[in-house]
Amino acid sequence: MLAGILLARLVKEGTLRVIDAHGKLHEFRGAPGGRATIRLHDPKLHWKLFFNPRLCAGEAYMDGTLTLEEGTSLFEFLDLVGLNLHLVEPTPIVRLCLWAGRMWRPVMQHNPLGLARKHVAHHYDLSDELFDLFLDSDRQYSCAYFVSPNDTLEQAQAAKKRHLASKLALDRPGLKVLDIGSGWGGLGLYLARSAGAEVTGVTLSTSQQSVSKARAEKLGLADRAHFLLKDYREIEDKFDRIVSVGMFEHVGVTHYREFFAKLRDLLTEDGVALVHTIARFDGPSTTNPWLRKYVFPGGYCPALSEVFAAIEKTGLKVADMEILRLHYAETLKHWARNFRANRDKIKAIYDERFCRLWEFYLAGSEVAFRRQDHMVSQIQLVRDQSALPLTRDYMLDWERAHWSEGATAASA
Repeated sequence: MLAGILLARLVKEGTLRVIDAHGKLHEFRGAPGGRATIRLHDPKLHWKLFFNPRLCAGEAYMDGTLTLEEGTSLFEFLDLVGLNLHLVEPTPIVRLCLWAGRMWRPVMQHNPLGLARKHVAHHYDLSDELFDLFLDSDRQYSCAYFVSPNDTLEQAQAAKKRHLASKLALDRPGLKVLDIGSGWGGLGLYLARSAGAEVTGVTLSTSQQSVSKARAEKLGLADRAHFLLKDYREIEDKFDRIVSVGMFEHVGVTHYREFFAKLRDLLTEDGVALVHTIARFDGPSTTNPWLRKYVFPGGYCPALSEVFAAIEKTGLKVADMEILRLHYAETLKHWARNFRANRDKIKAIYDERFCRLWEFYLAGSEVAFRRQDHMVSQIQLVRDQSALPLTRDYMLDWERAHWSEGATAASA
């Protein structure tokens, strides 16, 4: 089994047991640690997993040609792999794939307006019922903020909105706010309700826009919360505040300077912007090929060095930044738990292969945040450094004043 060469090199902690397509057991043992057992059902995997494991492992799980033996969960298997990845240098073949990925990165992350809409539709225009079955009731599809490890998903997502709002310095009602990548409207509705803001949300998802507009109407907020089916590059106006949550990962590295230049042009002179994005501790890299192909085409989680290099060329100033380390791992754990609890309903909407795809996506993403140098950054930006108070007290004041608010900005 050619893949055994790779696995023998990989496993330095824990034990991975592999039953190959001919029924033979291979055991790869490192220092005491976790334990997982998988079975391969296709002899082609004996060499496919050697040459392109980052793509083929996920495909094999989706297709049912890689299965878990009794006593092993998908997370346990992927966590064992993730734990060991940082302990070893990749094989020459894997290094070649990574190099090729970096060379092709500008092409793979090219997101002009038309292609950006297609990429968004691939993921976000899925069944509304799907997202209801694993997200919180406000459909917050981004990293939650766990004030306490015992917080429910509802509490953590409410805290996330409160935390984001605190950094926008919402010091008076009537501020014009632009929400780039507004999702199903939860944050925009929260800002309209709690801060009296005049919110414009933009999304490229027809489904998200439809839901957002309906929620605004139901809550009586349609006069100050507007949701447009537009790319941020099509907006021509000035805003006191701009917020973008979970959208920057879809911009593409070749468009970073364009993105921040547009933010600068849209901000008033004393305006404040906040960008909440997945990022990575370990420097520039490439998107996992399986994730890029099946889940987020055109997506990329940047290194902060790439983000700051783009910001510096636009005249914007970083006024504050916070790193959320394990918050997204906890968020994904909750999503995966909800997905498992509703798996039969989701399978009825789609099929078994779809369920296996999403299980691999959710478990693999949690491992990325626990083991593989992924995190979330919140970057506060201004044109004029005197636009904000000297200390962070205004953030704490907002959070304390709004602490008792309910779990969601809207119950629609």
